[in-house]
Amino acid sequence: MDLQHWLGRATHAIQDWADTFGPYRPHPSLQVDDDRFGAVFEEFTARLADNYPFFHPHYAGQMLKPPHPAAVVGHLTAMLINPNNHALDGGPATAAMEREAVARLATMFGYDTLPHSPSGAGGAPGRSDCAPLGHLTTSGTIANLEALFVARELHPGRGVAHSADAHYTHGRMCHVLGLTSHPVRTDDRGRMDLGALEDVLRTGEVGTVVLTTGTTGLGAVDPVHEVLPLAERHGVRVHVDAAYGGFFTLLAGAEGPEGLPPEPWRAIARADSIVVDPHKHGLQPYGCGAVLFRDPEVGRFYLHDSPYTYFTSAELHLGEISLECSRAGAAAAALWLTFQLLPPTPDGLGRVLAAGRRAALRWADLIEASDVLELYQRPELDIVTYFPAVAPATLTGIDAASSRVLADGMTGPDPVFLSTLRADRESFAARHPGIVADADGARILRSVLMKPESEDHVEHLHNRLERLAGCA
Repeated sequence: MDLQHWLGRATHAIQDWADTFGPYRPHPSLQVDDDRFGAVFEEFTARLADNYPFFHPHYAGQMLKPPHPAAVVGHLTAMLINPNNHALDGGPATAAMEREAVARLATMFGYDTLPHSPSGAGGAPGRSDCAPLGHLTTSGTIANLEALFVARELHPGRGVAHSADAHYTHGRMCHVLGLTSHPVRTDDRGRMDLGALEDVLRTGEVGTVVLTTGTTGLGAVDPVHEVLPLAERHGVRVHVDAAYGGFFTLLAGAEGPEGLPPEPWRAIARADSIVVDPHKHGLQPYGCGAVLFRDPEVGRFYLHDSPYTYFTSAELHLGEISLECSRAGAAAAALWLTFQLLPPTPDGLGRVLAAGRRAALRWADLIEASDVLELYQRPELDIVTYFPAVAPATLTGIDAASSRVLADGMTGPDPVFLSTLRADRESFAARHPGIVADADGARILRSVLMKPESEDHVEHLHNRLERLAGCA
């Protein structure tokens, strides 16, 4: 795509539309001449240079990458109108796009193939002839807040169990909602431990279990298919936080090394709610999250009125099923346009995710064969965790070496950009019992290979890291 060409087309298209409403004189208070703007823009672009190269495959640090050009064009084109998807009169076109895009997300998870019969006690009776309820949000944090809000309304007085490695948002949102948070220990692969979960559920104090398909630290996938029957026996809801890993469902059962075991991903369709972030693997700009509910009748918990907002249509306004009020219609436009070109299917976005997963597996193989790097654990998705081999093999030595590699990697003529993850003593011992635990934990190196271009740069990254680790 020629981004400059299509951005130019965008301004012309919106101007042609605007001209149909007749001419008017812009107010002089808003006018800025090009010379004045040019001076400020020069300073602005210079300040933007104080960023890491998120676009480049040598950036293998955090979960950051630029949006697809189609998403950029969709977002900026709609921004010229600036629709608000709270009420239908604020963005009729982008509200329709949001519904269509969310329906595609629901299909991706299998929500359009099962009747709406909630697994947890206390839910309203479902109907198989109703579509699931869902909408976009500004982030996965807000999407998870909404899912836990509904969970609280269905199970008042009962708390939330989640993996100890789940995103910290769950503990924070439980605090916001006045819920008790119950962290559950993980196994030696970073997944929720079923025995520990059952111990918590036996207390009767939990109303909802949060399962994570793709933890943000390790990319671990909780065993959704094994937890669902356990949750049903104890009468609790199941919420799947697929904010990071949700789009990997497109690789479930796929052939080739990128294929994932289908069981946990297919089971997501039986969960009561799902959160996914298109601004991660969906190629969207920040912020674009989404929340889906299998039973549409939970919409009753959002019931409210706005006497100056919901007046143009008897149809359900998106703001009537959201805790947020104003939301950018541009986010829906960008997602809709992207999905027309790269749909959430195995042959669409699935190909993008497959490249990142192959890259992670290839790098893991290289690390396992290395004399100066050690793999912390095999990647499940596209996150690789590793650390420099040190002698003597102690946590303090690993921590210091990881810190040096991180800092040294960002300097020099051939920079690489990594991140670190702090692993506690118990987690290290479960994976590497031979390492002397002379501290409470240690930082390890962590690389997120979410850009498909990473597949062509794995060897370079590995060779650079080997040189850095050899000097650390």
